[in-house]
Amino acid sequence: MTSKPAAIEARNLTKSYGEKPVLGGVDISVPEGTIFSLLGPNGAGKTTTVNILTTLIPASGGDAFVHGNHVAGDADAVRRSIGVTGQFAAVDGLLTGRENLHLMGRLHHLGKRETKRRTEDLLERFDLVDAAKRTPATYSGGMKRRLDIAMCLMGDPKVIFLDEPTTGLDPSGRRVVWSIVRELVKSGTTIFLTTQYLEEADELADKIAVLNGGTIVAEGTPEELKRLVPGGHVKLRLHRPDQVERAVQSLAAVVSDTDPLGVQVASDGSIHSLRRILDAIDREGIEVDELTVHTPDLDDVFLTLTGHTTNIETAAAAA
Repeated sequence: MTSKPAAIEARNLTKSYGEKPVLGGVDISVPEGTIFSLLGPNGAGKTTTVNILTTLIPASGGDAFVHGNHVAGDADAVRRSIGVTGQFAAVDGLLTGRENLHLMGRLHHLGKRETKRRTEDLLERFDLVDAAKRTPATYSGGMKRRLDIAMCLMGDPKVIFLDEPTTGLDPSGRRVVWSIVRELVKSGTTIFLTTQYLEEADELADKIAVLNGGTIVAEGTPEELKRLVPGGHVKLRLHRPDQVERAVQSLAAVVSDTDPLGVQVASDGSIHSLRRILDAIDREGIEVDELTVHTPDLDDVFLTLTGHTTNIETAAAAA
């Protein structure tokens, strides 16, 4: 199976402001049609990375390419191939929803007919037809975010940068945005997501990179990252109380504090680890009623790798 070409690639990307380094050699590769999430505490360099990749600021060193175009040498081509949304919806509150989309069509130099076609298509796609004649001041937070993403799509971008896209939304609005993102990826769009909502990265991302102090300290799928930190275990609920001691001895298990038939076995959550435990259960003739695999979550990973906690309700944009 051939791997997909990279839609976004950064090689040894650095950025300094005077004597202050912000990025210290960042390498990123995002295959086409995937969701890549960049996590990190405030000041880690997330927004700086996005600003370089979207041609807003120059890098101090290294190279970066988006859709095959160099962000410095082919900046105009990069801008034509990308869409960008920030954590606050960039809609014009004095224009109606439809007029906001028409404005984006003119900015992308689309003809009147094409602008109208794309506008009506996006209003339908994002369930905004009934609100199209109203100004965004009358919209809910989720509706404003949907309009913002629709405006981003007027130029038919191949790559979309979503910088804190669900900040301020309630759980229902957040899940609507997640659904939109998944649909975009199904159509072949590449998504570069920065977020401090760890649940969001866990739900959406094919790959996550953790940025701390200007460098990437870990990268992998959500499940791979969860296996980097200790605390994973398999919880067994035995059928017979007389087998608890046998399970403790043969599996190096620990008896549960709350369930006299429950034991916990240390595990990294991998198939190899689970197979080892199941083989031992079978070999020892231990009767098990329930088996549950517990792995550390991304909060544990984030804390371990960065030394910071994150609050998914109050997280602010990173510098």
